[in-house]
Amino acid sequence: MLKFWNNISNRWLYLAGALFAASLIGFALFLQYVKHQDPCPLCMVQRVVFIAMLAVFVLAALHGPKRIGGQIYAVLITLLAISGVGVAGRHIWIQNLPKDQVPACGPGLDYMLETMPMSDVLKQLMHGSGECAAKGWTFLSLGIPEWSLLCYVALGVWAIFVGLRNIPKNTDSF
Repeated sequence: MLKFWNNISNRWLYLAGALFAASLIGFALFLQYVKHQDPCPLCMVQRVVFIAMLAVFVLAALHGPKRIGGQIYAVLITLLAISGVGVAGRHIWIQNLPKDQVPACGPGLDYMLETMPMSDVLKQLMHGSGECAAKGWTFLSLGIPEWSLLCYVALGVWAIFVGLRNIPKNTDSF
């Protein structure tokens, strides 16, 4: 297995990270449009972070960076993963609040984008709302924010492993 890891191109490893992130977005869209579970504000922020991670993974796969470039991509993806962990952690915290401490439901995102400055919209999104306290889909007793947190950690660790490994010789392309 170590030989396989050492002989595979970084482009393939970045592509694997991109496919994983894309599958997460695809699953979120499945939950929204097939299972009719509309995303709360914090879910939307988490989607944006996953999309940003997907974009960086795709860019890295297309670029095929050497050592320094790989480390830069690892830092970018890890920073995005850390921000995602923060948002998912906030979401988990809101979901575990006692019912009397759950924040009130706020206005819809469309309304906020039309009437508020972007800084206030971002502040409101990060604060969360009563919708964020609702627990929807679960698997193995973990909800969406818990799975998101685990996926942020997995993608961040993956990016670090790819960025810090030695680049194999003669594997610059797909």
